[in-house]
Amino acid sequence: MATDSMEIDDSLYSRQRYVLGDSAMHQMAQSSVFLSGMGGLGVEIAKNIVLAGVKAVTLHDTKQCETWDLGSNFFIRKEDVLSQRRRVEAVCPHVAELNPYVHVDMSSSALDDNTDLSFLRRYQCVILTEARLSLQKRVNEFCHSQQPPIRFISCDMYGICARVFCDFGEEFEVFDPTGEEPKEVFIQSITQDNPGVVTCMDNQPHGLQTGQSVVFREVGGMVELNGTSRQVSVLSSHSFAIGDTSQLQPYTHGGFFVMVKTPKMYRFETLERQLCEPRVLTPDFSKPEAPLQIHAGMLALDTFQEQHSRLPNTGCLQDAEVLLKLTEEVNAALKSKASVNTELVRCLSRTARGTLPPLAAAVGGLASQEVLKAITGKFAPLQQWFYLDAIEVVKPLQPLSAEEFSPRGDRYDGLRACIGDSLCLQLHKLRVFMVGCGAIGCEMLKNFALLGIGLAKSSGEVCITDPDLIEKSNLNRQFLFRPHHIQKPKSTTAAEATRDINPDLQVEAHLNKVCPATENIYNDSFYSSLNIVVTALDNVEARRYVDSRCVSNQRPLLDSGTMGTKGHTEIIVPNLTESYNSHRDPPEEEIPFCTLKSFPSVIEHTIQWARDKFESAFVHKPSMYNSFWQTHSSAEVVLQRMQAGESLEGSFQVIKLLSRQPTQWEQCVAVARLKFEKYFKRKALQLLHSFPLDTRLKDGSLFWQSPKRPPTPLEFDLKDSLHFAFIVSTARLFAGIYNIPYSERDLSEEAITRILADVKIPEYRPSEKCIETDETARKPDQIKMPLSSEEERDAITHLEQAIATDRVTPERLRMSPLQFEKDDDSNGHMDFVASASSLRAIMYSIEPADRLKTKRIAGKIIPAIATATAAVAGLVALELIKVVGGFGFESHKNCFFNLAIPVVVLTEPAAVKQTLIRNNIYYTIWDCWTVFGHEDFTLSDFMNAVREKYGIEPTMVVHGVKMLYVPVMPGHSKRLKLTMHKLIKPSVDRRYVDLTVSFAPEADGDEDLPGPPVRYYFSPDGETP
Repeated sequence: MATDSMEIDDSLYSRQRYVLGDSAMHQMAQSSVFLSGMGGLGVEIAKNIVLAGVKAVTLHDTKQCETWDLGSNFFIRKEDVLSQRRRVEAVCPHVAELNPYVHVDMSSSALDDNTDLSFLRRYQCVILTEARLSLQKRVNEFCHSQQPPIRFISCDMYGICARVFCDFGEEFEVFDPTGEEPKEVFIQSITQDNPGVVTCMDNQPHGLQTGQSVVFREVGGMVELNGTSRQVSVLSSHSFAIGDTSQLQPYTHGGFFVMVKTPKMYRFETLERQLCEPRVLTPDFSKPEAPLQIHAGMLALDTFQEQHSRLPNTGCLQDAEVLLKLTEEVNAALKSKASVNTELVRCLSRTARGTLPPLAAAVGGLASQEVLKAITGKFAPLQQWFYLDAIEVVKPLQPLSAEEFSPRGDRYDGLRACIGDSLCLQLHKLRVFMVGCGAIGCEMLKNFALLGIGLAKSSGEVCITDPDLIEKSNLNRQFLFRPHHIQKPKSTTAAEATRDINPDLQVEAHLNKVCPATENIYNDSFYSSLNIVVTALDNVEARRYVDSRCVSNQRPLLDSGTMGTKGHTEIIVPNLTESYNSHRDPPEEEIPFCTLKSFPSVIEHTIQWARDKFESAFVHKPSMYNSFWQTHSSAEVVLQRMQAGESLEGSFQVIKLLSRQPTQWEQCVAVARLKFEKYFKRKALQLLHSFPLDTRLKDGSLFWQSPKRPPTPLEFDLKDSLHFAFIVSTARLFAGIYNIPYSERDLSEEAITRILADVKIPEYRPSEKCIETDETARKPDQIKMPLSSEEERDAITHLEQAIATDRVTPERLRMSPLQFEKDDDSNGHMDFVASASSLRAIMYSIEPADRLKTKRIAGKIIPAIATATAAVAGLVALELIKVVGGFGFESHKNCFFNLAIPVVVLTEPAAVKQTLIRNNIYYTIWDCWTVFGHEDFTLSDFMNAVREKYGIEPTMVVHGVKMLYVPVMPGHSKRLKLTMHKLIKPSVDRRYVDLTVSFAPEADGDEDLPGPPVRYYFSPDGETP
């Protein structure tokens, strides 16, 4: 972010701007951060805050690179270890490369109990990792005592346990604690009372809390409320009290309210004061005591280090007992305490020298978000401790011998100390398929590299696929990519960068989508060669498809996703859990057609309208035009067929486009001016003609009342920058689809003014057409609507004229459809949508949105930030270790978090449900019954085989959408003698089909019973017949 001009580089930061907002981005671009400790946790935090775009970061570390570091620090290479470089020297250039706008420097000076700390005064935030507790206390006291205080964060990770501590000073003001966008909620009624009660329209939930404030707008009758702010007292999910309204005029109609964001003050205590009575966040409510138990255990570990100048030795039982005794002593002195968790302390002792890279990623993501809060005042800070353990990863490994966990002198020693050598070897052999190489994909690949997943020498493999190319906006969080990778494929580039972290990885990169069209590549034999599937996708449809393939092929699936600071992970294990398709989110509410067309009430409606106009004029119509002329090769033949009375689909729209086709730039400008008149003046005049302002409904209420807004016709004014932007962008887009050249000079105000002087605007005459007001009505399909005889005659006349005047040339029978591209500011696409949406908003007295918000809504952009991405990928990789270890159901955790609030919730996955068919015959989503047939195997044979094998009578057989056998259908009984081959007609290479079979109910008259899919193999051995 260029700090001199304070311009935000939207091409890089666009997705993050939607998370943090410009005020926080500017604040970051003026902040300097000191980060000590370049182990696995430190490098995670460095990566995330540099990607986010702070002004400067000083990386501090005093240690040399060791082989061990290769398994936890993704920016240290083998040659750094061989040349005995300092860790900070190895890491610094890689971190600096992540963001050209951030100044990254390094320090390897001693930082200990004797260091003069005055150098820290030039930083706004100080983060310590891998520091002894005594040093943490000393640095914290110094930071806390400054005016203004320097925000202090300390993070530690020992084996399976991690902690984060925050102290942002006595008074820390947060201007936006949640980051949620305030919604406009329409009002049904307001009572004239003390207190006055506001009820939301259609029982819409208001989402308010008592004590918050709202501001009122456009209220009819009780006009004194407009523009005022009132504190609310919540009465129900859709009503609240606002104090005395008894002296105000009575409410008549309309109006809406918006929540007012109010800053909040947070108070922090020093580390020293917080040790005895810690305020902790509880991530896993199934073990609510865990944070205080880890607090005691990790403080005991600090004491152990002070006493022995080392960490407990891996697998040393004596050290574990010493640590346990220390934990009991520490715990006794705490004011806030839980019972000592012996098992946790022993696991902590055994793994303290080790490192779990995914835990570093998860905790590093959360800690990095706290850094951004510290320097921006955006989002509620952590108060004041966060503890996370991965005991479920190591619990089942306790019976193993100490030898399993001892070092072997390679890059996996840190991991081995936690999970043992056997599990490390299983990870090396793993065959993983990852779909998507975007933000989560890059983070996952980093975790795979550090964990040694899919090593060539162990016959393991990581197969990745993504059809997308790298764009500049990806660089803000897809950290394996650099500016010189722009427009290169994500998958191949990510594969190369992953091998750079760990050269032993076998990574195969594809450029395919995973969908029904690629089932010849990702077929059953492909899935059967895998151990696990990971999705790193950004849409539900693709997730559902991959999930169905995993269920069909009995493969575990690890899914995750983020939206801004929110993230979720879901683990799907055959025969243990439900699948992704077992639950469905409610579908997104569609905006009613009549609302978009005539009665917008909020800015989202006008943005969607503008986006639809773009799609219709510049994508759909040109595409339809091209396909019509590809089907009908000559205009003369089309004319003859139409004259003969034939009805050709789309002919009317196509001939209209042909007859009105501009051929030069001036005509494009004229078309744009006529569009302005149609959209922003005539539409309003027509609506007010059809529904005058005093129109009343049958019940006597006003037609034009909230949420309906009466439009005001706009008078064209070229001096208005919005009007000018609409004309230029619309003309450019028409020139684009009609392949008409224009120069930069043609876009000047002078040139446009000259052209518009000659444009004649026809006089407006109101029409008597019916305007749709039914909110359930859907948009009619123009192409399929029957033509009137007059429209047919007009089309024939226009086509005759076009042929007679030689306007039907090959060039004119071809248009160039556009594809909406939101991230290219030079193409005019967003200029059109932003200007058209704003003009329509003004016409309907709706507050226009800025370009940034318009782009997010029109482009359906998902806000994204590296902190959340790193955290979900870390949590998924922890689950992956458990799946590979074959751990039981109770070991697995799904997670939902919102780093903004902050909240982290770990829960058990949904256990697989057993469905009773009848007579103690159950099935689950993972079950698939099988029948092996042969060439002469009939439908009757199939029914008998199911009955004999599974003890239940089939009644109906369906293949996809084709009904093979439904007894009530005429002629279906004859099908019983037909072969399955003849009924299904499989392709030559098809081995089997999955059939939906219903079964006979216990009592006549009951409905047929559903069952699992029945897989019918065409040959006795299940191979290709």
